[in-house]
Amino acid sequence: MNKSLTFRFMDINDVDDILKIEHESFTLPWSKEAFLNELTTNQYALYIGLEEDGKVIGYCGVWIVVDEAQITNVAILPEFRGRKLGEALMRQAMEVASERGARTMSLEVRVSNSIAQSLYRKLGFQNGGIRKNYYSDNQEDALVMWVNL
Repeated sequence: MNKSLTFRFMDINDVDDILKIEHESFTLPWSKEAFLNELTTNQYALYIGLEEDGKVIGYCGVWIVVDEAQITNVAILPEFRGRKLGEALMRQAMEVASERGARTMSLEVRVSNSIAQSLYRKLGFQNGGIRKNYYSDNQEDALVMWVNL
């Protein structure tokens, strides 16, 4: 059976779907209020959703300021991982950012998250530095990664 995958821009009607994915993916999930602010107030933010057969299974948040894009968060529901959907979602985010004038893209990733780092390197991201004690749950450092779009 072929599954229908689609990308689309998200809005406030998607907050509950985003929160479900967020809570299943991160030890420090963002709050509902944070996502509502992102989708209604933050003029630099856009969120791309990935749907399979009409169900939101992943999302990626991007801030685009002038010619720089910053990935705020990207996640796929756990039961859909291992199918290269995160890669597809990141490629879509990179394409949208480029179309909107971004020349570079950056993100932070836990230094212990070798799986995500491997994906980002596959997409052309390079190490840019370390943010010491970036994650407040365990004071883990973040690796900053950059790519030219």
